[in-house]
Amino acid sequence: MSAGRIESVRIRGFRSLADVELSNLQNANVLIGANGSGKSNFIRFFEMMSWMLRSRRLGEFVERYGGADDQLYGGNSVTPRMEGELALRTDKGRNDYRFALSYAHPDRFIFTEEAYRFSPDRYATDPDWQHVSGGHREAAIVDVAHASSSVGPNPVTARVIVHLLRGCQVFQFHDTSYTSNFKKRWDAEDNDYLRTHGGNLAAVLHRLEEEDIRRFDLICQHVRRVLPVFDRFQVDESYGKVSLRWKASGTDKTFGAHLTSDGSLRFFALVTLLNLPSGMLPDVLLLDEPELGLHPAAIALVGSMIKSLAMDRQVIVATQSPLLVDAFDLEDIVVLELRDGRTMFRRPDPEGYKRWLDEGFMPGEMWQKNLIGGRP
Repeated sequence: MSAGRIESVRIRGFRSLADVELSNLQNANVLIGANGSGKSNFIRFFEMMSWMLRSRRLGEFVERYGGADDQLYGGNSVTPRMEGELALRTDKGRNDYRFALSYAHPDRFIFTEEAYRFSPDRYATDPDWQHVSGGHREAAIVDVAHASSSVGPNPVTARVIVHLLRGCQVFQFHDTSYTSNFKKRWDAEDNDYLRTHGGNLAAVLHRLEEEDIRRFDLICQHVRRVLPVFDRFQVDESYGKVSLRWKASGTDKTFGAHLTSDGSLRFFALVTLLNLPSGMLPDVLLLDEPELGLHPAAIALVGSMIKSLAMDRQVIVATQSPLLVDAFDLEDIVVLELRDGRTMFRRPDPEGYKRWLDEGFMPGEMWQKNLIGGRP
């Protein structure tokens, strides 16, 4: 199945996203804005989609984040229904999926609409939507995708859409606490891809060292550019388990995750993720504030890696870092602002900022000077 990308997304009623639409998404998309402007809410929407379609645990997602009422713009008394619509592009055409979640007691959601369609590029008009019956608590398109019968909604189109949306993965490596997944012994065989929390980092590195030593060495080289004391990762397997360890330069001493700074752990995970082989990457990567706890040199390096990866994969980044923003073009930037409790999206028009760009201003500088908005 061909790799896909998100062409557009419209969200109504999810937290501060009362009614937003982001169309013509690029391969690199950088969301900037003040604290509370809605950047993380946009990322959380895709995390909710992952819980809906990958693990079919929408109910658990809702409970973890405070209940259904807390997910709705202004609560259920103001917004009793949340809606999402996404257009997904492949080399065969456009796949559309839309759904509506309505508030139900006790503080949960039920699907009151779910529909999808496929529009081949050779057709001038869009086909009719194929509807899935409502009233269910988990995404029914997954059941349609697994159906073998041709009676009812088209299972082939449903299968493609589920595959594409499962290929949108949110990565956040913020948890580096004493009990974080980074600091646990991990199953060595759990190495097909890097998990969204990075907990299986040791297993992934162990696989790369055995199967792709050049890539493993490249990852170590990138880490050394920011952490000179670092020599290389040293991940040993014991009884089918691995733990994250690394060797210091000029000594045989190795350090485990518990003796590694929070910023270094996050940097290890980011560098590994952004340098994985194509077969170990999702189609769409969403990164929530990847700069957290990183040295400025590390932020600049991560920015250049994201820019490079975006040549092959679609990447959506929510950030507070002007240094990270400087790695991208103004065309890649989406400014988020909160007005009367509602998130608003805006793309700066490069033509309107030609004077500043001609004078050598970088996008991050323009953000800091409040030329493109997105400031408190």
